[in-house]
Amino acid sequence: MEASALGPARRGRRPTRVAGSLLSRAAILLFISAFLVRVPTSVGHLVRLPRAFRLTKDSVKIVGSTSFPVENRTAQITSTGSLVFQNFEESMSGIYTCFLEYKPTVEETVKRLQLKYAIYAYREPHYYYQFTARYHAAPCNSIYNISFEKKLLQILSKLLLDLSCEISLLKSECHHVKMQRAGLQNELFFTFSVSSLDTEKGPKPCTDHNCEPSKRLFKAKNLIERFFNQQVEILGRRAEQLPQIYYIEGTLQMVWINRCFPGYGMNVQQHPKCPECCVICSPGSYNPRDGIHCLQCNSSLVYGAKTCL
Repeated sequence: MEASALGPARRGRRPTRVAGSLLSRAAILLFISAFLVRVPTSVGHLVRLPRAFRLTKDSVKIVGSTSFPVENRTAQITSTGSLVFQNFEESMSGIYTCFLEYKPTVEETVKRLQLKYAIYAYREPHYYYQFTARYHAAPCNSIYNISFEKKLLQILSKLLLDLSCEISLLKSECHHVKMQRAGLQNELFFTFSVSSLDTEKGPKPCTDHNCEPSKRLFKAKNLIERFFNQQVEILGRRAEQLPQIYYIEGTLQMVWINRCFPGYGMNVQQHPKCPECCVICSPGSYNPRDGIHCLQCNSSLVYGAKTCL
């Protein structure tokens, strides 16, 4: 996943409108299939700037002096004394010292000033929707459950294709559930994640605000909810016996997940100008997995530590 330097959210192509008839056909197709089954970066860089500040290029400028050239291809000093980073990488995070020499007036002696800047790599949070749903199922060792699982994932993926969103099956479990009046019955427990795909590299990047990942994810959420609601409606109109595998009304649950990548974390105390940014973990901390905050580790001596050694 790529991140811009405190810039706007990624753009993609405009999502096309999905008609209600498409949803209906998808729900019907899933219902029919249930009845018939029986026969895997670049980073940005964070500086303490005003909240409204935005950069349009992958660079950070620090006002400094031309008296001390930078022996590094990834950084340059301009004629005006600005230090410019190119292709900022995680390993370039750290404390930068700027030495200034100046004379307030011609008569005065040269004055020297030393400034220090803390530069941090950052990445956009990994945010996505996670939802669960339950289905009345065939016996837990039945091949029909596996076939249905594949069909459900295929239909949901096709449903979100125009939104450049990806759906993944995180967990699938079959359990024997004891019902008050119906005795034991078999149920499938599904857990899915829905995340936005990177569309910046497309041939025609979208500039509309509706192309932002959060906007597309919200539309994906609405489509998924409508899809499961229509399955309930279809079952309600049936005069025949229920199929062996069908959605259990009211079991759909959706939650918004906001996580940082390993080696990054949020810290409102240290980075108050951008509290929602996932900033690289400083020495003395680490993040081993998709958590929200960097954990303390006194033996960690590098930026972006993923383990505490």
